[in-house]
Formats: sequence, C-alpha cells, structure tokens
Amino acid sequence: MMKRDIETRSDLEFLLEEFYKIATKDESIGHHFADLDLAAHLPVIVDFWEKILFGKPVYFGNPLMIHQKLNGKSPLKLEHFRQWFEIFSRTVDANFAGEQAENAKLRAKMIAHSLNRQINEKGTGTSRNPA
Repeated sequence: MMKRDIETRSDLEFLLEEFYKIATKDESIGHHFADLDLAAHLPVIVDFWEKILFGKPVYFGNPLMIHQKLNGKSPLKLEHFRQWFEIFSRTVDANFAGEQAENAKLRAKMIAHSLNRQINEKGTGTSRNPA
C-alpha cells in the first residue's frame, strides 16, 4: 500500500502522537519529556507544525524560550537534538511519503540545528550541525 502525504491537521495529530509514543520512551531523550502534559502540549505542537507546513496562522509561541527553559532543567545537548530529529524523521517515513513529508523532515532538521545553535553555541564560535 502506498503511503500518502501529510495533508491535514489530522495527519499532523497522528504523526505527532506516533512521534511522542517513541520519543517519551527513548533512552537518550525521554527524560526531557518527563514533565510534559501531552494532552495540553499536543494541540500546541500540532498548531506549530500546521503553521510550519501549511502556513496557517495558528501558532504564536516561542519555541526557543520553551527549549531554553527545558535546557535549564536538564541540558539539551547536540546528541539530543540529533536523536529528536532521527525519531521525527523515522516517524514521518514510517507513516507518510510525499512533498510535505519531505518538507517536514527538512524543517525538523533546520529547527533542530537552529535550537541547538542558539542554546549550545551562542558565542562559542562553533557550528556543528545536529543532523
């Protein structure tokens, strides 16, 4: 059976539910999700991806600020961003195929790189790519 592309908010909800099933249990990054209220977080992160992929003006948060707070509780390191991207990418590939699926992986890679750079490399002069 051919996989379909990411086309709707429902597709994003499914993708992110599947992602969190894996990420929250992951040995290297699961602890970062320990305090996460998934029921409250899911609609917000779906809004984020709906804005990123479909251009819908539904997300107005600040992902950097949120991740800086997480970093304060438990450091978010390069390997954590790499693992997050790896799980996200595998989840996309397992469930979807097409232009938006590829775009989602590309955007996830860019987001991981940007967050890593802003959290770990500000002022250090280094620029390692997480993915």
